[in-house]
Amino acid sequence: MSRNQPINVQTFINEHPFGRFQWLVFFVCFVIVLLDGFDTASIGFVAPALLTEWHLGKPDLAPVLSAALFGLACGSLTAGPLSDRLGRRSLLLWAVLLFGMACLGSAFAQTLEQLTVLRFVTGLGLGAAMPNAVTLMGEFCPDRRRATIINLMFCGFPLGAAAGGFLAAWMIPHFGWRSVLIFGGVTPLLLAILAAAQMPESVRFMVARAMPNERIQATLARISPAALSAERFTLTEAASSNGRSGVNVVLSKPYLVGSVMLWLAYFMGLVIFYASINWMPILLKDAGLPLKSATLVSALFPLGGVGAVLSGVLMDRFNANRVIAVCYGLTAVSVYAIGQAAGNIGALVAVIFLAGLLMNTAQSSMPALAAAFYPTAGRGTGVAWMLGVGRFGGIAGSFLVAELARRHFSFADIFATVAVAGAVASVGLLVKQLAAPQAPTSSVGAESVSH
Repeated sequence: MSRNQPINVQTFINEHPFGRFQWLVFFVCFVIVLLDGFDTASIGFVAPALLTEWHLGKPDLAPVLSAALFGLACGSLTAGPLSDRLGRRSLLLWAVLLFGMACLGSAFAQTLEQLTVLRFVTGLGLGAAMPNAVTLMGEFCPDRRRATIINLMFCGFPLGAAAGGFLAAWMIPHFGWRSVLIFGGVTPLLLAILAAAQMPESVRFMVARAMPNERIQATLARISPAALSAERFTLTEAASSNGRSGVNVVLSKPYLVGSVMLWLAYFMGLVIFYASINWMPILLKDAGLPLKSATLVSALFPLGGVGAVLSGVLMDRFNANRVIAVCYGLTAVSVYAIGQAAGNIGALVAVIFLAGLLMNTAQSSMPALAAAFYPTAGRGTGVAWMLGVGRFGGIAGSFLVAELARRHFSFADIFATVAVAGAVASVGLLVKQLAAPQAPTSSVGAESVSH
């Protein structure tokens, strides 16, 4: 290759194997998702110990348990535009440091108010880190494997949640509840050291922002030394930023309908997820199951996240909008079936596991769908806003079941109502497909060049 011939960075990534350097990026991003799952599960195990040590009533814990969710939403909504302006790497590092220090600080909280504030800050950091991890990983993936790799990365969430439960169950009796938060704080701080030493900035972002050629060349050379033969790098996309901010790209006419449908689908998916994991043990117990059986059966629901890998393969081969829409549609059917299976323990076990498999598969596939939909100039904002808006769905899901129970809805009626969210998510993605049959980034168009 002539030294004067420019390299298109995405074509370069597509033409080379997914190598050791990209697996390093994957590892760091995977651990960030793992830590989110760990944090989500472990605080639930810490809560009973707080009730005893601080002599609290159950309603007193509501602010602590919801603070991180509000922080996650706020962190996602603010971090996306910052990522598109400042870069993926720097924001990711600061976010990991923030949630590590806040989680570590939570271990030394002396009052409920202190713990609530620190849980909110922990959520802010996690909310900023998660979408940046998705965006950075997506921008180092070959197009043909992007959904598979991002979905594989998101398997870290259920694994982290499972690890959080098991570790907390072992650590709290031996070392106290503060040990769980110390572990959850020290781990990201160690990860930040590795990320600062090894993690690169996204090459797509560097070209789009016309950063120094030497930085782009040095990063691409870690994928293949062939990058050293070029002095210019290009980025070909259908939508050029034209100096617009990430927010302006996401809300622009070509992307607006797709953006709203992504927010709607992710919101509705988390309505189902949090309504189920927060309330299913109580609802099953009220339906006649012994408490131990209700807890064990409910634990089947979040185990289905590994189905996202198969979904990623299907998304890379077929129409991704339709693949996930089918998953959400089947989720609605299976969640409705949970309400019809009361009194039959065998049927409950089967249908709850199936519902969890379908729901977690659909939900874990959404970040890959968003990452493929937006151009580089708006990808950070697009992914982050979808995740941020969705967190409010988690809050809504918890309050929805509480209100239905207050109105004395039956077991079957509660799950029939929750199932509607899956149908709405499915329709939303079909509308996105009809409004923009192909993501605007998928055709060739305007070019960014780094000199």
